[in-house]
Amino acid sequence: MTAASPRRTVRVVTATWTPAPEHGWRAVSVPARVRLVGVAVLVAVVQVGVTFAAAHTQPEARGLDAPAVALLVGASAALLVRRRLPVLALVGAFVPTMTYTLLDYPDGPVFVALITAFVNAVMRGHRHVAWASLVVGYVLTAWIEPLVTDDGPWPDWGWAVGLATWLLLLAIGTELAHSWLERAAERAQARSEEARRLASEERLRIARELHDVLAHNISLINVRAGVALHLLDERPDQVDADQVRPALVAIKDASKDALGELRSVLDVLRQGEGGTAPLEPTAGLDDFEVLAERARGTGLDVRVERHDDTGDTMGPGDHDEVGGGLPAGVDLAAFRVAQESLTNVVRHAEATRVTLRVRRTDHELEVEVDDDGRGAHGEVAGDGAGRGIAGMRERAHALGGTLEAGPRPGKGFRVRARFPLRGDA
Repeated sequence: MTAASPRRTVRVVTATWTPAPEHGWRAVSVPARVRLVGVAVLVAVVQVGVTFAAAHTQPEARGLDAPAVALLVGASAALLVRRRLPVLALVGAFVPTMTYTLLDYPDGPVFVALITAFVNAVMRGHRHVAWASLVVGYVLTAWIEPLVTDDGPWPDWGWAVGLATWLLLLAIGTELAHSWLERAAERAQARSEEARRLASEERLRIARELHDVLAHNISLINVRAGVALHLLDERPDQVDADQVRPALVAIKDASKDALGELRSVLDVLRQGEGGTAPLEPTAGLDDFEVLAERARGTGLDVRVERHDDTGDTMGPGDHDEVGGGLPAGVDLAAFRVAQESLTNVVRHAEATRVTLRVRRTDHELEVEVDDDGRGAHGEVAGDGAGRGIAGMRERAHALGGTLEAGPRPGKGFRVRARFPLRGDA
């Protein structure tokens, strides 16, 4: 009894001791293979070295002979497979450790390898096997060992309860650490998915902006270039500079505007990366007349109507009363809807007249584009208009609004977008 208690006290205290982390150390990246082997070697050195030193204070125990050293080293060597085969590592540490204990070799930190294998098994999801090893180890250590080695009175209830308490704390602490790591992994996964979602939305936003900026001006360039080529092909000997010049000037202006808008869009996108603010304002209701004038250059009769919240028709000079104070997102989206609608009319509708209406109330901004063309041009032009209408609808939905696009009663096509406005807009 007098020899048994000190030996067991040494065993419990040394098995639970872990060095405190040094604050201020810089984290060093160590290869996985080095960490795998390094831990096993360190555990072997601790188990053999400290136990050898402790054996001198335990003359009643068996000497630390070669079989004892082999058991301690074998338990540590099992940790070499702890990542690929955690259950095998646990069994490989459990058997030699329990054998060492039952043979009444000197006490010491002989359970370090077993504890490491137990924690590793729990962390890697083999909790039932790990708990089973804990129960079997408790029975062997607290009940079978004293009976086999005649190491004191049996049963020693104080020793049994103390060991059970310590093992329970070990298990609970490991489970808590495992639960914390799982939640951390879930949070990391959620952040990764959120980052992917935001990146996808950003790619969609960039694609939509570039589509809206380029499609309109390039369509105008295409139409005016077609007119110039038609004149050259049909009447090459009769065409003079005055006939071709307007088309070329329109092409030059449209390409210049396209580059300017593209630069403005890219400047806005760069703001999120610490770039400077765009040098030019983004497009909005202020540019509706310019937009209409470009479309008129293709031969379309474009009429712009603006209405305030009372429904009274207003002239071009009263624009500020309609567009003033609009949220930037709504202002830009309204312009893009009008721009894309006019682009589709120019490319696909074969229309002669277009009406662009803007209505604003205290709670809503409405943009409506009517043409007298073939109608249903959004559905027929699957190469561009279909995606353009989808992009307009996405813009409206992103701002809490709606977009309707379809044939008008009788003849033509209508696009109508509604954007909600806050009371303080």
